[in-house]
Amino acid sequence: MLRKEGHEVDICNDTENALECLDKKSPDLVILDVMFPENATGGFDFARKIAQFHKGIPILMLTAVNSHFQLDFSAQDIDQDWMPVTDFMEKPVDFDLMVKTVKQLIDNNSLHTSA
Repeated sequence: MLRKEGHEVDICNDTENALECLDKKSPDLVILDVMFPENATGGFDFARKIAQFHKGIPILMLTAVNSHFQLDFSAQDIDQDWMPVTDFMEKPVDFDLMVKTVKQLIDNNSLHTSA
């Protein structure tokens, strides 16, 4: 869906490759899942690594963690120490909303970085 909108998309399926990719090229946005195959909440840890080593990259967190664990996470839980993401989207993802959100996050970030 994002490629159809003209975005370049790289997919990394593990944190090691994702960190290498982030070191090689600075993306406009990271879309991150909370649940990793090896760690049900690994996305939180990875978001903290991104925030620590790649400040300024917006992170859109996608998750179905609420439906699996009934934790009731939402955008209100965004915290720069615990969950340093820019926005939060519940799965199943509404792709039209995701495209709009991605555009908004990239546009907002470019406004902040160019100012």
